[in-house]
Amino acid sequence: MKTQRRAFLKQTTALLAATGLTGWTEAVARSLNPNAAAADKPYVVFVTGDHEYSGELTLPLIAAELEKNYSMRTKVLTAYPDYNGEKDIPGLEALREADLAVFYLRWRQLPQDQLNFIEDYLKSGKPVMGFRTTTHAFNYPEGDERRRWNAFGEFAFGSPPGWGGAAKHTHYGHQSTTDVTVIPEAASHPILTGVEPSFHASSWLYRVLPDYPAKGAVPLLMGKAVNPDKPAIDNPVAWTWQNQWGGKTFLTTLGHPEDFRLEPFQRMVINAIHWELGKPVPKRWKGKIDINVPYGHPKKF
Repeated sequence: MKTQRRAFLKQTTALLAATGLTGWTEAVARSLNPNAAAADKPYVVFVTGDHEYSGELTLPLIAAELEKNYSMRTKVLTAYPDYNGEKDIPGLEALREADLAVFYLRWRQLPQDQLNFIEDYLKSGKPVMGFRTTTHAFNYPEGDERRRWNAFGEFAFGSPPGWGGAAKHTHYGHQSTTDVTVIPEAASHPILTGVEPSFHASSWLYRVLPDYPAKGAVPLLMGKAVNPDKPAIDNPVAWTWQNQWGGKTFLTTLGHPEDFRLEPFQRMVINAIHWELGKPVPKRWKGKIDINVPYGHPKKF
């Protein structure tokens, strides 16, 4: 039966194409295969679990926007049993079908079988995107054979390999905020289309300099600490890079839930997702996304 349907479809579409009725060709294809339209939409998988910044609450709102206004399919994975669950993110097999993987993680200790899905995805050369604490996504103890994953931020995104220590990856205090400006040399980058040249973010500034982002990275935004708790230097807060498997990457060290309320931040994120997928960034902004998520998880979701 399936063979007959395929033969009929092939004959019908060839006939319609020959008569110039290409629109009807697509219509016939959709009618005979209702899943075709969905299959044509890019599939974005969000992987969340960050203890602190409510990524499992903000990113579903980004996902909903992608589905509503930008013709994409999405899936949001969350830590189990809640955001404090460090050793289980069910559903990572979805990465097998993903066109883009977006990570917002902090200090996870996932089992090897779950890490395998992430490793296979990275080695496929597909694009990856990360937010803030994804620079230190994993936290395996000394002697654990999975400890190399503590450097996930470095090999996936060109960020420092974990938190503190020799990488000097720290921040400038929880009472500080960040003034963000577009780096002039990057102003024409597609990810910055329509992004205001300066805005104020609630995230306290992460230090990644002097050794990161990695060689070959293209910094897009610069951050200046406001009310820092120690002498501060300006640091990149968003950049692109290509990892060793050829995957396009975008990472921002911003990501406080109040950052997600900002229209320039929202627009950068939507643009970056399109850029990572190899799609033109939206010519027309669909408007500010209603995101109002608390910081610090006052209650379980």
